[in-house]
Amino acid sequence: MSKAARGLWQNSLNAVENRQDYLAKVQVAVSQLHNCGATHVKTVPVREVFNGQTIWHGNVEVFDLTGHPKAKRAYAWSHLDGDNDERTRFVAVLEIPPVESPETAVKVAIAAEVKGKK
Repeated sequence: MSKAARGLWQNSLNAVENRQDYLAKVQVAVSQLHNCGATHVKTVPVREVFNGQTIWHGNVEVFDLTGHPKAKRAYAWSHLDGDNDERTRFVAVLEIPPVESPETAVKVAIAAEVKGKK
C-alpha cells in the first residue's frame, strides 16, 4: 500500500508494538524534545480529513508537563518516516495557542510538515 493510500501521517501505534514500551518511548521523546518532565494522561483517537480524504488517523498521546516555561500539556505520536518507512519519527506538539487539543495538534503538525516541504 502506498504512503498516500495509508494517509500521509499514519501513526505507528497501530503497529505490533507493546503499548507500555511505546508509551515509554513517546514520553522520553516529549521530555527530550521539550526539555521538561512528561506524565502520560490519556490516549485520544484522532482522524483528520481534508477534501473528503483521510490524511491522518491514529492515537494521540496526551502528556502533562512539568518544568516547561510556556506549556502545561503536550500532544505526541509517532509515525513511520523515510522513503521506505525505514525509521520512526516522534512528533510532540506543545499546547500553546492555536493548539488546544489533540485534534488541533495534528492539524498544526500537518500544516508545518506541508509548509516545510515547499
